[in-house]
Amino acid sequence: MRRITILSLLLILSTSIYSQSDKEQVLETFNSYKNAVLTDKGDVASGLVDSRTINYYSGILEKTKTADSLQVNSLGIIDKLTVLTMRHRASKKELLGFKGKDLLIYAINNGMVGKEGVASAELGDVVTNGDFSKAELIINGQKTSFYYHFYKEDKMWKLDITHLFSVGSMSFKQIIKNSGKTENEFIIYILERLTGKKPSKDIWKPIV
Repeated sequence: MRRITILSLLLILSTSIYSQSDKEQVLETFNSYKNAVLTDKGDVASGLVDSRTINYYSGILEKTKTADSLQVNSLGIIDKLTVLTMRHRASKKELLGFKGKDLLIYAINNGMVGKEGVASAELGDVVTNGDFSKAELIINGQKTSFYYHFYKEDKMWKLDITHLFSVGSMSFKQIIKNSGKTENEFIIYILERLTGKKPSKDIWKPIV
């Protein structure tokens, strides 16, 4: 009996010593996601993002398939850019075969998720409250007032990459303002620069 008790105690102590803290798990998720983006491993990255992110890309995929020009024009800058980029770069057959997760994988594998921003990003302080954590965003070693959000799903901390889209949107609008182009002119310019191919007017049309 005494031998069993000692063995049980050793197992408990071993688990306590080697189990990761929430902060360590959050940092591990972020670093794994960062590495996956930088090495074009969309399948790995898609397993590290939360359900909010997957739902977002499912919605974008639906808009890519069905939204007409008026509906596309009414979208926010990030959503509009993503929809038009997917119509410009992916084939109709690919898009019709995609699910939301596949769209994210395609975007990462084809360099459509900005590597520059991810490469310079690190995490600072991590604050956890239940199944939610927020981690301070550090860019090029400088603290910012922004945070990455993480949610625990299936006992794993997963990254919500949609949380900072509003920040990206504000930055994009300022760049467009400085360019002297309209929003749509700037998007077309970007698509041509990135792919070396002038976008067809068909990108404004639904594919189904």
